Amino acid sequence: MPVDHYENFPVASLLVPARLRRPIEVIYRFARSADDIADEGEATADERLRDLAVYRAELDRIVAGQTPEKPLFRDLAEVIAEFSLPLQLFRDLLDAFAQDVVKKRYADYPELLDYCRRSANPVGRLVLHLFSRTEPEHLEQSDCICTALQLINFWQDVAVDWQKERVYIPQTDFPHFRVGEADIAAGRVSPDWSALLDFEIDRATVLMRRGSPLVHALPGRLGWEIRLTIQGGLRILEHIRRVRGDVFTQRPQLGARDWLVIALRAFRM
Repeated sequence: MPVDHYENFPVASLLVPARLRRPIEVIYRFARSADDIADEGEATADERLRDLAVYRAELDRIVAGQTPEKPLFRDLAEVIAEFSLPLQLFRDLLDAFAQDVVKKRYADYPELLDYCRRSANPVGRLVLHLFSRTEPEHLEQSDCICTALQLINFWQDVAVDWQKERVYIPQTDFPHFRVGEADIAAGRVSPDWSALLDFEIDRATVLMRRGSPLVHALPGRLGWEIRLTIQGGLRILEHIRRVRGDVFTQRPQLGARDWLVIALRAFRM
């Protein structure tokens, strides 16, 4: 199993209380479908941006108290009203997806973190709103976990993203390790490349560890969901480090044996 941000969304999981499964599934459908508009198929950039604008217009209808045109957004309007979800979080996701259509490089780490703030963090915040756990400390911890998951996805998908003409490794990091995009293009794993990936792995690990206390503040089922997600992300990082950053010959994924390790570590958190 790969680590992908939306595939780690707790969709209708048995670990999630029954009353929250539909709201989570609706939010997931919004995020997944909007992400697919930006990322899948053969549409042009203009077509992708136009389709995302349709999503923005539907959110505007919800804000205005009007009935959305699309069934997905009628469902979403009900969930937003029932749980008083902030509309800005949905707008942030759309903004990030639109950015993916037109922006292919990130100058430095702060710029990449700003992207994660909009592409990943809203998902965790929405889940916390569903559970009425929106204390500032918990929101910050959730942001750390979600950003870490997004970064892990970037590090395991360096080769995949290159095929889409995208590079999420901050541009300022390359010269420090004496490597460049030519190394990605060639799939070249050198000691310098390994050192760069170790550096990026450390960044994601620090964030994940900073956010991990959140599991103790959440209800039992959700707490276990997040435990498994955290440990799955950390396990992927271990795989990337073990192969010295060789994400070119095989995308790091989790197998059956990994899940035993993940479950044991989750139990000990």
